[in-house]
Amino acid sequence: MMDGVNRDVFRQFNGFPVPVSASVTAQRDFGFDLHPITRTQNLSIISDWSQCEVDRGVRLHYFQQWALLCNRRAVESVVSRGPCINTHGELLVSHSPSGARRAVVRETSTHVGHQYLEVWGYSGLEACLDLAALNKHGKVYEDAQFACLAWSPCEERLLYVAEKKRLRSSAQPSSASDDADSMVFEEEDKNMYMEDWGEGLVGKTASVLCVADLSKGDVTVCPGVPPHLSPGQGLWAGDSGGVVFVGWWNEPFRLGMKFCSNRRSALFYTDLKGSCELLSSDLGSVSSPRLSPDCLWLVYLQGRAFGPHHQCFCMMLYDMQNQTSSLLVDVVRRTKEGQFAGVYDSLPPHCWSSDSEWIFFSSACENRKSVFSVERRTGRVTPMLGANAGSAEFGSVKLLTIVKDLMVICCSSPNHPPCLKVGFVSNGAHLQSEQWFHLGGAEVSENFGWQSMIIAPPPEEENHQLSGVNFGAVLLKPAGSSKSVMFPLVVFIHGGPHSHFAAEWNVNAASLTKTGFAVLMVNYRGSTGFGQDSIDSLLGNIGNQDVKDVQRAVLHVLQNNKTLDPDRVAVMGGSHGGFLACHLIGQYPEFYRACAARNPVINAATLLGTSDIVDWRYSSVGLQYSFDLLPTPQALTAMLEKSPIVHAAQIRAPVLLMLGGKDKRVSPYQGLELYKALKSRNSPVRVLWYEGDGHSLSNVETQADCFLNMALWFKQHLNVK
Repeated sequence: MMDGVNRDVFRQFNGFPVPVSASVTAQRDFGFDLHPITRTQNLSIISDWSQCEVDRGVRLHYFQQWALLCNRRAVESVVSRGPCINTHGELLVSHSPSGARRAVVRETSTHVGHQYLEVWGYSGLEACLDLAALNKHGKVYEDAQFACLAWSPCEERLLYVAEKKRLRSSAQPSSASDDADSMVFEEEDKNMYMEDWGEGLVGKTASVLCVADLSKGDVTVCPGVPPHLSPGQGLWAGDSGGVVFVGWWNEPFRLGMKFCSNRRSALFYTDLKGSCELLSSDLGSVSSPRLSPDCLWLVYLQGRAFGPHHQCFCMMLYDMQNQTSSLLVDVVRRTKEGQFAGVYDSLPPHCWSSDSEWIFFSSACENRKSVFSVERRTGRVTPMLGANAGSAEFGSVKLLTIVKDLMVICCSSPNHPPCLKVGFVSNGAHLQSEQWFHLGGAEVSENFGWQSMIIAPPPEEENHQLSGVNFGAVLLKPAGSSKSVMFPLVVFIHGGPHSHFAAEWNVNAASLTKTGFAVLMVNYRGSTGFGQDSIDSLLGNIGNQDVKDVQRAVLHVLQNNKTLDPDRVAVMGGSHGGFLACHLIGQYPEFYRACAARNPVINAATLLGTSDIVDWRYSSVGLQYSFDLLPTPQALTAMLEKSPIVHAAQIRAPVLLMLGGKDKRVSPYQGLELYKALKSRNSPVRVLWYEGDGHSLSNVETQADCFLNMALWFKQHLNVK
């Protein structure tokens, strides 16, 4: 029977709304146009939110709108424009530049597979295109890797990405416009295998750029995109009528894209008439193209192909008039405490100042997420918001958008759920007002404490090729800490490995802390936010350097926090975090009392043929990858030797395994391999199998079930009342 306290805490914490995106437009109907003398104007903010309803097992989406009365670039008042509105069925949403129209790609439950492009205005529904009936393409892409929904400057056309139309090989094009560029011909055998882009992108095999002409009520597929490319992240190139997009190489075969920023790709321009030209280098990877308000500059992120699956990016600047690219912000190799640590995250959809002189973005910075500005003329990076966003209570800040120099940010801390705030920026280096207006989200703060720490590895644990690289951790402790109370400690390890624990709201960590556990979230070497040298240092050293870093962090907090019980330590993690959790209980069998692992890598050698990111299997053990590479005994031996399975015989801690039956990143049979090894030795092990879930175990019911089982597992084996 589920523990009622755990269930109630998780329901409450997982139910806090999370801001997903925001848009800013001028308001025409509120009576306050921009006044030439007083500079008074009215702006509208519309934010999209996600909220989990645990009892029903659903993730709800809604939007909320506010009117802001602004005077001389300062917010004077904020007025909510009504209650939140459910956006069920909306896959993509985009507000026109003027704010007068709202475009929605909607999928209906009444007609399975039917998608509609709707345009809403002040007088209701203005246009509705039945995309299935038009039959120009397959399903519209709504994912974070490819998708876009962009208004043309004239607000009469919309750009989006969809799956190529498929026809049987015996079929003929229905019109002259239906040529080979706009469809994929299949063999007569309906069971022919079609590659897709892997975990989280199942069924997405070949994308096309599409333009909906609202005045004609029709859709055209953009011609001229080379067939070896899959286009995405499109945007209009000013008033030219052309489109800029990112094109990913899909030959010789596709590799998994989700969480992997190292896929070969480049920036392209098409005039929509069949001409396509390259704008960037075609030897690396690119993402996040963003056009300046004056349409003269294009900023984008650039990294390398292969190697680490995620990385520190260069920020590049493309001169639209002279058609030249230049380096704006370079890769940061090493970090200095509290200073800019590099660009690791995608740029916000709107990231330019109104005068096209500054670019704003948020990125991992050691144990935090902070906001920075970049001066276009000099490339100078300035910290804008970090631990202090109008209040010292916030550990991390994420920029959602900046329009008309009004910045919309999401703030949170390990003990403070996400909230939405707004404020003006006077220039790229300063904030106009120190007062940030609260718009929405939780205004509560939990009474448990947290602290961020930077840890230096001892000399015997240094990486001799890349020495002097520190790592970090965030510790959460329950309320009522005193010398008379000793708390059990749960070590929480992130996956990736090239990802990051920011000092922000984490439902699992907060829920465990609320129910009496201390939680240590570790950013071992290889995590983002600590410079590219940290990322590179892990290549070839998985299962060793990262394991030692986590253990070092645990010893550090036990030594410096006498309220933590060294005899009651458990470990949890997913993916590479599960890999490390299983390593730790095998390499330190007398230290850990319990383990919970989600979709863990157990045997990298047997994973080689089933993972959608086969390149990372080689890179992680220090081997160079190429598409035509075949396994060798030496490579397989290296993968096996760095895997937790080689320590399975030493494992004593009870192990809880949570596996997704549809995981394409780490096969669920990885977990079963450990299960069998432990069962044969009478070592306590339990498996939870989620047939319909993938790698992230993101289904709302699954998330709740995983947490409740983990909490009860830890309570049982750490002897928590």
